[in-house]
Amino acid sequence: MDKPVVCLGILVADVVGRPLHSVPDPGRLVLVDEMGLYTGGCAVNAASVLAALGLPVEVIGKVGADPLGDFVVNAMQERGIGTQGVKRDDERGTSATMVMVDPDGERRFVHYIGANARLTFEDVSMQLINEASIFYIGGSLVLPGIDGAPTAKLLQAAQAAGVITFLDTVWDDTGRWMKLLEPSLPFIDYFIPSLPEAQQIVGLDEPEEVASALIDHGVGTVALKMGADGCLVMSPGKDTLRLPAYQVEVVDATGAGDSFAAGFIAGVWQGWSLDKTARFASAVGGLCVTGVGASGGVRSLAETIDFMETAQVVN
Repeated sequence: MDKPVVCLGILVADVVGRPLHSVPDPGRLVLVDEMGLYTGGCAVNAASVLAALGLPVEVIGKVGADPLGDFVVNAMQERGIGTQGVKRDDERGTSATMVMVDPDGERRFVHYIGANARLTFEDVSMQLINEASIFYIGGSLVLPGIDGAPTAKLLQAAQAAGVITFLDTVWDDTGRWMKLLEPSLPFIDYFIPSLPEAQQIVGLDEPEEVASALIDHGVGTVALKMGADGCLVMSPGKDTLRLPAYQVEVVDATGAGDSFAAGFIAGVWQGWSLDKTARFASAVGGLCVTGVGASGGVRSLAETIDFMETAQVVN
């Protein structure tokens, strides 16, 4: 393929501090060794990884007309990411997250939804989507102006234009999982949620049962992200794949799921087999956590393939 990947979803500025050894009591202060400003949000994270892997990529989303919005847009442009689909909001600030990273790499978040909440169907450039090879929605369930029927409409239109569709979710504190997603499921070629999210969507526990239920709802291929337990990939008429994670030293797990998604997109974009695509996605996700920030550990396509072929997996 030579057409770009279009990533629609949440755009966030992340302030990351690490390592956090204890949560301060009210009125108290604790010190961390590092603190920095990074881009975040599913659409930015996935697009940044795709750009690092050498794929052409465009982003659709919304940020505020503020310094954090300038930072996010400028950072994407510096990475070679197209930003013509990014809208600026004069009334709501750029979405931002305080990310506190524990010594073991686990994270705690304080989040401001901001301009992401005001992205609507009318903000979306259908021309960008129609000219894409792959259309990815990242951050589904926390895009109130897009979630539900508008998401289904976008995915259906993309498929009608011959575009391959991907969707990834985040945790939905409102508990509307299947209610919001069900209209979209028949129009998703590749669905790549985390296992806990997918369990909430279908109300089942075992990974195989979860993936099978999503297939029954019309999804083309399901890839469940299972952290240290690797991933499970199911597609009708093909053997179910259950692949282990790679052994890596975890520095910061921020963006690991988005990196896995980007790796899967990259494999499909290049026409690889499902097995190679899944292994590559696991390698991209594994490398991500070896650096600070949502794409800090991501490497080039050639370096990632070398890692995939030589690194040890978790037993």
